[in-house]
Amino acid sequence: MEKVAIFADIQNIYYTTKDKYRANFDYNHFWYIATEGRDVVCANAYAIASTDPKQRQFHHILRGIGFSVQLKPFIQRRDGSAKGDWDVGIALDAIEAAESVDTIILLSGDGDFGVLVERIQQRFGKRVEVYGVPGLTAQNLIEVCDSYTPISDDLLLGR
Repeated sequence: MEKVAIFADIQNIYYTTKDKYRANFDYNHFWYIATEGRDVVCANAYAIASTDPKQRQFHHILRGIGFSVQLKPFIQRRDGSAKGDWDVGIALDAIEAAESVDTIILLSGDGDFGVLVERIQQRFGKRVEVYGVPGLTAQNLIEVCDSYTPISDDLLLGR
């Protein structure tokens, strides 16, 4: 059975689906599609920690689906700027998982991951599948991955 590792950039998917569709991503349906007939070695969902009850409930839902939820604090700087992305953490975890799986599944449209995709393909000879919102997924990411699945109505809640 094909072994896969899933890495979900929660902030990217949240904002891109909201921006394009004014809807929420259906993580349950994604899981069903992405894992059917496959052995999930690891599945990480990267999010920002929050005390908001709805956010905490969402994190529990992700855990119930099968994700290990990785949380990091949102940092508000004195100058008003903010930091809260997981790019480095996702990249490190994907590189570490690449040796033990056949395929890496990346749920993000962030073009910064293009280099990561190429490195996994070249160094480990592994397939990389990307799920992202059309028009909001970096073209370089679409071009380097082995398989790109556009997020559309079938992967949105209430559609």
